[in-house]
Amino acid sequence: MGDYIELTGMEFYGYHGCLEEEREKGQSFFVDLVMRLDLSAAGRTDDLEKTVNYASVFACVREIVEGEPKRLIEAVAEAVAEQLLRDFPLLSGLRVTVHKPSAPITGKFRDVAVSIERARA
Repeated sequence: MGDYIELTGMEFYGYHGCLEEEREKGQSFFVDLVMRLDLSAAGRTDDLEKTVNYASVFACVREIVEGEPKRLIEAVAEAVAEQLLRDFPLLSGLRVTVHKPSAPITGKFRDVAVSIERARA
């Protein structure tokens, strides 16, 4: 059991991919986050300083996904996890899912996604 903050369906436009066309044209990426932290102090005090400001988290994720292109969405997820753990010391762990619904696959599919879980060392 634990406490969590979730941000789901964050949409950004990025230029990640192995193919030259993906890196030139770009595409939409969706990110879901589940952040683990103790929310008891925030709940008792109603104090934003006792939790993680999810607007700041959103801005951090946007900077990464809309920033420097990477070949793999695995690398995008890892960059998000590393940055959030570095910038938000109240986080004890998180799960990052990066969705690439327009992946260059011949055939019918709804989504391609990777999920990683990382914890503070």
